[in-house]
Amino acid sequence: MALYNEERLYADMREAGIEYAVHEHEAVFTVEESAAIKGDIRCLHTKNLFLKDAVGDFFLLTVPAEARIDLKRVPEVLGCKRLSFGKPDKMERLLEVAPGSVTPLAMINAAPGTIKFVMDFSIAGIEPIGVHPLRNTATVTLSGIDVMQLVLNWGHQPTVAELPKIQA
Repeated sequence: MALYNEERLYADMREAGIEYAVHEHEAVFTVEESAAIKGDIRCLHTKNLFLKDAVGDFFLLTVPAEARIDLKRVPEVLGCKRLSFGKPDKMERLLEVAPGSVTPLAMINAAPGTIKFVMDFSIAGIEPIGVHPLRNTATVTLSGIDVMQLVLNWGHQPTVAELPKIQA
């Protein structure tokens, strides 16, 4: 059970004056699976990468769903060491969400200073973007700026960065 449930999440959004919409759908675990719901939800769809660097720091990156992030070049942008994907048990412990449900909104469950949240520059000002609400059977649409405001309200220092992409 998550430390904070969706009810608390939505209450925080209302309290902050954030406009949002919730769209229920079948469970999606990958960007490919989410293709089926994209037509029904008008927003810029996102994906989230839960990463760990070589010295043990954790990162949550929110990027456009179709972006292929160059993880070998991200450390030079973020000033960290080599990155790899974080283990599911660490994600569940730190963010209180299961794999497939990772979302910037799970920062509500993270203790300040435990995870560095980074939003790709290309979506920071976009309205609306789509993210999961602590589960992968719904998508919440809100602005990128509002996501960063929520993360800040929960005691974290969000970062906006131009994350390097792999060119097709």
